[in-house]
Amino acid sequence: MLRTMALPSSSSSPPLSVSTQMKQHIKQDSFRPHSLKFSSMQKENNINDDNVASFNQNPSRRLALLKLGADENMMRPRTPPKMAPVSTAVAEENPLEWVNKDKRRMLHVVYRVGDLEKTIKFYTECLGMKLLRKRDIPEERYTNAFLGYGPEDSHFTVELTYNYGVDKYNIGTGFGHFGIAVEDVAKTVNLVKAKGGKVTSEPGLVEGGSTMSAFVEDPDGYKFELLERGLTPEPLCQVMLRVGDLDHAVNFYNKAFGMQLLQRRDFPESKYAVAIMGYGPEDKNAVLELTYNYGVTEYDKGNGYAQIAIGTDDVYKSAKAIELCGGSIIREPGPLPGINTKITACLDPDGWKSIIGKCRRKDIR
Repeated sequence: MLRTMALPSSSSSPPLSVSTQMKQHIKQDSFRPHSLKFSSMQKENNINDDNVASFNQNPSRRLALLKLGADENMMRPRTPPKMAPVSTAVAEENPLEWVNKDKRRMLHVVYRVGDLEKTIKFYTECLGMKLLRKRDIPEERYTNAFLGYGPEDSHFTVELTYNYGVDKYNIGTGFGHFGIAVEDVAKTVNLVKAKGGKVTSEPGLVEGGSTMSAFVEDPDGYKFELLERGLTPEPLCQVMLRVGDLDHAVNFYNKAFGMQLLQRRDFPESKYAVAIMGYGPEDKNAVLELTYNYGVTEYDKGNGYAQIAIGTDDVYKSAKAIELCGGSIIREPGPLPGINTKITACLDPDGWKSIIGKCRRKDIR
């Protein structure tokens, strides 16, 4: 039903430096009489009082002792003088400029379900996904399952979380839907119906466009928009979230996350606007769709949808960029115990959570 094709990847890397200010102190010795200089030399070279008398009475003796002190001083290892720090005058790289050079992509989306086996069955039989891996953590009383249309290291995937004993979640009004690209929307809708799935919107053209689409729901009530497209390397192609200020949200994801504004559409008759954000063309990459409903500034986020995970080359610089753009860091950047990776967690201006991590994709939780 769904086909995928390989997509080549690219890489890049960056530096960071700190500038310092140079201070120079010049110390000048004042003139001192020879007797004081000799007393100092006497102490430095262990010359006793008898030698001092001989020194004063015998000029040749005096010259010999002076030469001896000079030779010994020349033979001693000398401590190099303390130097004032040299100014590097290297400007610190702006974290917001670095973000645009960072190697990033959307890795997976995390949400909670009440019946893991039932949801896996729906995703594999109706939506054509594959179960990539599953892990049970009994000591923490939860189970994870990763599903998608290809390996985690090259495809956007879903991470389902089942918490022991919890069979229902509030999805809220803020979460919108996931998007899946299919070759034939009508055929997929018929399959969902045959498997007992719920169709909330029959096949039809998207508003203001020429793409055929339909909406279905999974067993927990999460909506999936089926989008009719040709071959694509990323069938799991979209996450839609509602925001209270579209301009503010677009600016945040562009500057703090390095996402491009791929397209923006306004529908005044229906009183809403959307912005598509991502790391590449939406027909080849997973994207974030931000939706603003006229006059609505806050939404109930519920407790079902959790977060998106994004890969980065540096979690510390990522966290700094997020703070500079008004995001909230809710987990300081650093390593995860027992896992060879580093992450940071943040909230965007609307309170949506994201995890940004430097690691193999499957290690981000």
